[in-house]
Amino acid sequence: MQQTGNIQETLGVREKALHINLDERKYGTIVEIGAGQEVARHFFRAGAAAGTIAKTMSAYDMQVSDAIYGAEPNHRYVSRNRVLSMLNHEYSILLERVKDSRPKSSTFFVYAATVAAKSFRRNSECHAWCGIRLQLYPEAQPSEIIVHVRMLDSDANKQQEALGIFGVNLIYSAHYDFSDPRKIIDRLTEGLSDKQLEIDSIEFSGPYFEDLDNRLINLHLIRAWKTRAIMFNPEGKVCVPVELLYKKNILVIRGNFKPFTLLHQDMFEQGMREFAQLPDVSDDNTIRLAEITINKLTSDNKTINDSDFLERVDQLTKMGYFVMISDYVRYFRLRAYFRQFTQRQIGIVLGMVGLRHIFDSDFYQGVIGGILEGVGQLFPDNTIVYAYPEHSADGARIDCDNIEIPDNLKYLYQHLRYNNWIRPISDSRVGLFDIKSREVLADIQANRNNWEAKVPEQIAELIREQRLFGYNSK
Repeated sequence: MQQTGNIQETLGVREKALHINLDERKYGTIVEIGAGQEVARHFFRAGAAAGTIAKTMSAYDMQVSDAIYGAEPNHRYVSRNRVLSMLNHEYSILLERVKDSRPKSSTFFVYAATVAAKSFRRNSECHAWCGIRLQLYPEAQPSEIIVHVRMLDSDANKQQEALGIFGVNLIYSAHYDFSDPRKIIDRLTEGLSDKQLEIDSIEFSGPYFEDLDNRLINLHLIRAWKTRAIMFNPEGKVCVPVELLYKKNILVIRGNFKPFTLLHQDMFEQGMREFAQLPDVSDDNTIRLAEITINKLTSDNKTINDSDFLERVDQLTKMGYFVMISDYVRYFRLRAYFRQFTQRQIGIVLGMVGLRHIFDSDFYQGVIGGILEGVGQLFPDNTIVYAYPEHSADGARIDCDNIEIPDNLKYLYQHLRYNNWIRPISDSRVGLFDIKSREVLADIQANRNNWEAKVPEQIAELIREQRLFGYNSK
């Protein structure tokens, strides 16, 4: 049993819709474009909808939609901007038309969704922007929840049904679980399987949520198994992967970045120099992505330290990088994730430690085809690993041409090197090879050994100003 407001029940979608319908304080509008009116249908089928629904609408024709909500300058009708336009328009006319005729105890809401469901004419991304604007108390200024959803069913009817359940969950939980945004996230897919919907972005705003950090709440999407990855742009804002990565080249570097050092910076810069040698790769069409696996954010493999997470995101965006947090441990899973959004070039920048992981059979425990399956799925098309050299314990240079590979995998490795799927980063700064993040972190916390010389200047300034990573000014 779960506590929801004053109700100690686990409710199905019909029960949720009926409970709202019977709550005389809740009154609002439901507008859905692109996948039927499945959310409204649940409220009507539950009964007593006259107590809740002021209006439902679906403006499918673009000219009709533009006449109501305004034209979209970029002609993108399934977008965050469009769902905001819908909420703005519908909420203002709802209050204008019914506020004075409703009881003073009323709270008003608008649910809006703009959807690109599976089409007979094209095979494009099936996704939706959904949102609710609502008063959480009578006469209160409204707050908002905006969600981006990817629909994974292969059938348009099933996509519509899934969105109907999702929409009821959002309306219900926004009204009764608003004091715990993580519970809202947990409830969004009740009645659905993880193979039907992926939620890869959620944004809370308005007076009730003004103290909520959307970066942290989006991290809960991974914790709650609503998505495998979340992304942030260089301004530190949550962004939607399909909009960020669509038809882009991707250069990614994985690390714990605690802190981001001059070695990491050189790996990125030299990796990009090599990557730019490929046809049709340039700064303008390439996303530079710093990726952190979620297990790197855990403390003692138990819980994620929220402040530690924010500190890492802050320093990476300070450097102008896009940031990705994922639960992908193996590189071939990471590549498969990117392939959902782009067929262009993928470059993976690795140190020698990462390269050894790829050729460690134990790394593929639980994979049916073992290392052969993992390597086969990592390098099928337009994917290149760029290997950054290191120093051995005795100071010798180790690179992708003299790295030690287990005897039973040497021919596999040679095959990949011969075909240039693994390429060296040769123009690296030897003086940076001995920088270790864990040693720099210890120096930051003790304020010793001139740690500032081992990180980019803007990172050193950020660490001092915000006292990141346990910085001790004394």
